[in-house]
Amino acid sequence: MTGAREWWAPAIRKPEGGYQNEASSIFKTAGIGVAAAAVASPAIAQSMPEIKWRMTTSWPKSLDTLYGGAEMMCKVVAEATDGKFQIQTFAGGEIVPGLQVVDAVQNGTVECGHTASYYYFGKDPTFGMGTSIAFGPNQRLNQGWFTLGGGKEVLNEFYKKYNCTALLAGNTGCQMGGWFRKEINSVDDLKGLKMRIGGFPGRVIQKLGAVPQQIAAGDIYPALEKGTIDAAEWVGPYDDEKLGFYKVAPHYYYPGWWEGGSMLFTFVNLDKWNALPKNYQAILEQAGHFANTWMIVKYDEVNPAALRRLLANGVKLHGFSPAIMEACFKAAKELHSEIAAMNESFKKVYDAMTKYTNNGYQWFQVAELSYDSFMVRHSRA
Repeated sequence: MTGAREWWAPAIRKPEGGYQNEASSIFKTAGIGVAAAAVASPAIAQSMPEIKWRMTTSWPKSLDTLYGGAEMMCKVVAEATDGKFQIQTFAGGEIVPGLQVVDAVQNGTVECGHTASYYYFGKDPTFGMGTSIAFGPNQRLNQGWFTLGGGKEVLNEFYKKYNCTALLAGNTGCQMGGWFRKEINSVDDLKGLKMRIGGFPGRVIQKLGAVPQQIAAGDIYPALEKGTIDAAEWVGPYDDEKLGFYKVAPHYYYPGWWEGGSMLFTFVNLDKWNALPKNYQAILEQAGHFANTWMIVKYDEVNPAALRRLLANGVKLHGFSPAIMEACFKAAKELHSEIAAMNESFKKVYDAMTKYTNNGYQWFQVAELSYDSFMVRHSRA
């Protein structure tokens, strides 16, 4: 895998073809102050405490984008501290099940965990936001809101109740709409449909008569194969191909309206975060940003070829009908309004995110949408 690089992190090509990232030299001085910038690297390294953490994740190791993003973050932290701050990465199920990452971080079983926030909506619907929400922001708007639009502050105010703080650590972009054993042509076809769908959006399709199932990645294929479920969504072509869904459910739908630009987080135990030296906090946060950019670029690199392979293997590609999209949109807005009326935390986060998103889409319509639409038409030639 070729590691993506931030604009502020130039790279030197090694003879074997890899990249030696210079981000670590920048990270080493983060949070130390201007005066310390002149101190030689060995002196800085000697002043750094030795810390060893564990990071549990929600992902199997076979998913080299999701699990790979977690590994990338930990690798950068180690390199930036000359190995003084080491975080060992664990796949889902090695320490705790993949859907119990936040629980493990909250109670201190591990210091941190890489996961999607919406897996924990059962604790509070507000967890549904952050990673993504039905008909929520796309990739850029979600991250813009989190990074500069107040999202990080309002979300971490909520996560504090669970003894956690969240660091940006990945993004999948807009996801696919999932794999179906049979075609879905109308809203009525959703009635009684048993679908594996991650997190809070399951409540949306439930309003339309479907039966949502929350199942970790490694358990989806056998459930789909046996007919225990009728449909399943995961991420997109590259990851979905690895999990083999096309072998038992040939109908592949788009778009994943519940995941327009899903952010992934590294949740950190709040006590452990507060105990970290300030420079280690800065290094950890910036390593998450690096892993985030790496994941975005990785998916953009591998998804087109994966989709072509799937189609060559007989996969039938479908777009959700306008009627289904509109019905799901209406159900989502109704659900969000109902919960906001009863849950103050949800309302606070939802209102802040929606205001930022609507403003952003008005701007995107001016230039980017028209440009992208034009280029898509010509790319087909």
